[in-house]
Amino acid sequence: MDGSAAIERNHVALKRIVASLIAMAGLAVGDRQSGTGNRQSETRMGDAAPQAPTPDCRLPIAATLPRHLRLAILRLLRPAEAAARRLIIAAARGLAASLPPPRKPAPKPVPADQFLRRLGIAVVMSPADRARAVAAARRAAPARPRNVSLPLFDPLRRPDFAGAKRRYVPARAVPRIMLPGVIEPYRLPPPPSPNDPVSAARLGQRLAALAAALDDLPRQAMRFARWKARRDRGLARRAWPLRGGRPPGGRLSRFDPAAAHAAAGARGQKAPHNIREVDEILAHAHSLAVYALENPDTS
Repeated sequence: MDGSAAIERNHVALKRIVASLIAMAGLAVGDRQSGTGNRQSETRMGDAAPQAPTPDCRLPIAATLPRHLRLAILRLLRPAEAAARRLIIAAARGLAASLPPPRKPAPKPVPADQFLRRLGIAVVMSPADRARAVAAARRAAPARPRNVSLPLFDPLRRPDFAGAKRRYVPARAVPRIMLPGVIEPYRLPPPPSPNDPVSAARLGQRLAALAAALDDLPRQAMRFARWKARRDRGLARRAWPLRGGRPPGGRLSRFDPAAAHAAAGARGQKAPHNIREVDEILAHAHSLAVYALENPDTS
């Protein structure tokens, strides 16, 4: 089974979806499309105008987004991330990676008083002075920029030992206990509004990581090949990158575009309208990834 054509077709479709998500978030697309960005979104959103690019994100991040818009983007971003992971796994089939030799642990820094004592100089330093010296040394060390990369593994489900769903009580519905004449009534916060501005920093980082992974799919496939090499040596914690059941964020458990339409036609009903393009891409990419994991190319 040669899935290179299927991988490329889903890759192109997924990049188109990610570009639309970036436009929805009001981020400047830059040189990805026309170089002008999404000016309509900037004018419409006001305080959500893109800021300057941050060191850990290639794309400009909008300061805030309306709550309803952020949730709408997340509903498409989760299955898009899952589909990208599966395309990376499918593209890594047949790749072999060699691991570098293990690194030697870096020597621990010697405190200043101990270093001077080794030279034969008597030093008396109080704990407060030592703490200030350590803090000054840490501030002098240059901070390494944090690289944003797409996770190669699906997030695991939280264990539910009780077997029941967790009950969540919103802040506006908590009970109020008070004594009349002694405690003044406490006014509960109003329910959240769909137009409330929420932070979009983390959302912008996830979009940047997903866009960077799709721009360089062979490099991400080599990342996964190196993980497989570490797993074969027993150096990895996880043994399987995918989680069981339906892919995260998707609405299809398997790739069969005609199955839903055929089943609806047999019942005399209309085809379901809740199946999105990203759901079909995710289901197809999931089948490609499972085949690549269960049938490794050893030639």
